Order: sequence, then structure tokens, then C-alpha cells
Amino acid sequence: MTAFTTTTQVTGTRISGLGSSQPDTVVSNHDLAQYMDTSDEWIRDRVGIVNRRFAGPDLSLADMAVDAGSKAVADAGLSPTDIGAVIVATCTMPSPIPNAAAQVADRIGVKAAPAFDVNAACAGFCYALAAASDMVRAGSANHVLVIGAEKLTDWVRKDDRSNAIIFADGAGAAVVSATDEPAIGPVVWGSAGDMSNLIEIPDRDSFIHQEGQSVFRWATTRIAPIALRAVEAAGLTAADVDALVPHQANLRIVEAIAKKLRSSGAREDLVVARDIVESGNTSSASIPLAMDHMRASGEIKSGDVLLLIGFGAGLSYAGQVVRCP
Repeated sequence: MTAFTTTTQVTGTRISGLGSSQPDTVVSNHDLAQYMDTSDEWIRDRVGIVNRRFAGPDLSLADMAVDAGSKAVADAGLSPTDIGAVIVATCTMPSPIPNAAAQVADRIGVKAAPAFDVNAACAGFCYALAAASDMVRAGSANHVLVIGAEKLTDWVRKDDRSNAIIFADGAGAAVVSATDEPAIGPVVWGSAGDMSNLIEIPDRDSFIHQEGQSVFRWATTRIAPIALRAVEAAGLTAADVDALVPHQANLRIVEAIAKKLRSSGAREDLVVARDIVESGNTSSASIPLAMDHMRASGEIKSGDVLLLIGFGAGLSYAGQVVRCP
């Protein structure tokens, strides 16, 4: 029997570039208090957010994805023609067809490439990163552009004080490339579909609804053990991790995960992403946004070991260890 020809496989993958994009409009807690029953103190106490960015009608999800993706490609020292595939993680496209990825790829200059969307909500970037890493390792592409992009303000009622104080808009991106020395660890992922109704958009005429307390309990009890499994899968210990970059859902959740990691051996000087304070919850965009901001501010540097963990609607979760580009 004649054997099929297969693509060349590579040893490992790495993140070779990062980029991010946010709207210019900064919305403070005081701004929200002008038209809803809330206050700066109430919001800070419950979710830890001080400011967030809202996109106006002239800035689309695709616009932010193109901006972030273009920056990531340039940061990797590549041109659009070097990119072999584009994956956009998103759950807030204005309509399901066309997908974001094809139009984003074309606008960036990645012509005729495979391009598809991933919807795992706030875990979407980590899902897409895992898919991209596997694609590169299998030889399907040399470089894959992964973008997390959300325009959540399209799907949140302006006067809903439970959600309008939390969700925001933005995009973050990473380029995944082949390397001889692996710098993206195995993904640890899964879902709890029996609780999928805790975060939902019930129908096409509805807005985001979530059972906040139930989600908080799930995230603060279930996510830290998954993050530790990702560390173990990479052949490391918690003490090897330089920075924790979890989905920026809620500052109290972020701090609860960090506390559990430290109690399991993580160092006291573990750097913890707190991008939610100034960016809000941007769902699938939050992890790459935080990485890009942390690198720019000097909180993390090239070669640092980063623990990424995404979690959200589905309920879906995914985590992996990566090295900072």
C-alpha cells in the first residue's frame, strides 16, 4: 500500500510576537455613575475595575483585530506574507456570518490563508493558542497569527449595572512560530457544559446574562488546580513560574487564583496580571492584552515563564505555560 506524503513536523513552538489594540475612549467608574445606580467605591470593591475602554459605532471588532494582529506580526519581525493561518477568538461578532478571521486576514495582508474563528468565550485565546501551536508542530503552517478580539459593548445593556461595569472592548494578538526549543507547553483544557447556562445570551434579541455569584464560586475553586496541571504538563513546578496571566474576569478572582498558586509553591514575587483595573473584562482579548501591556511596562521580560489560564462561558477553560517573547 502506498503511504501518504505528510508535512514536516517540528520540535516545538513559541510566541514570537505580541500586539494589542484598544479604543481611545476611556470610561471611568465616575462616568458610569452618571447614568446608572453605582459608584466608584461599589465597583472597585466588587470587581476591582477603575477604567475601561468602550468602542464607538465607527470602530468595529474587526478593526481592533486588524490593528492588534498587524502589530503582532511586526513585533515578530515578519511580514503578512509569512503568516500561514489566522485564528480569531471571539464571541461578540455582530453576526455569525461572515467570520472575523477571513476579513481580518485579508485586511492585514495575509492573502488566501486558512482563517477561522474560535468561540470559547473568555477561554478563547488559550484555545486558539493551543490550536495554533498544534498546527505549527504538525507542519500545517510555519507561523500562525492568533487574535483575541471582542466588542462586548454591542452585547451588554448600557443600564445593566451587573455587566455594564465589567465588560469592555479591545483586542490582543500573538504570533505562534516554530522553534527547536519548545516555549509553549501542552494545553490543559475542558468544559463544564452542565453549567453552561450560568453565562449566556439567551437568543438573538438578548444581551449577556450571567449568574455572577455562581461563576465567582466556580472560578475561585476550579481554576487554580487547572492552572497547576498546566504547569505540571510543561514539566515545571509552581516555583518556576515568573508571572501569572489569567483571564481578567474580576480582580477578586485573579487574586484568589494567585493566592492558591502561592500556597501550592509559587514564589512570593510571582508577578500577577492586573490589567482588569484599567482595561475591564475583554473576554478572549484579556490575556494577550495583559501580556502586551505587562511587557511594555517592564513587569515581564523576554524569556520569563508565563502561566496563562482562560475561563468563562461554556463553561470552558484552558491553560498553558509559555515563554515571553
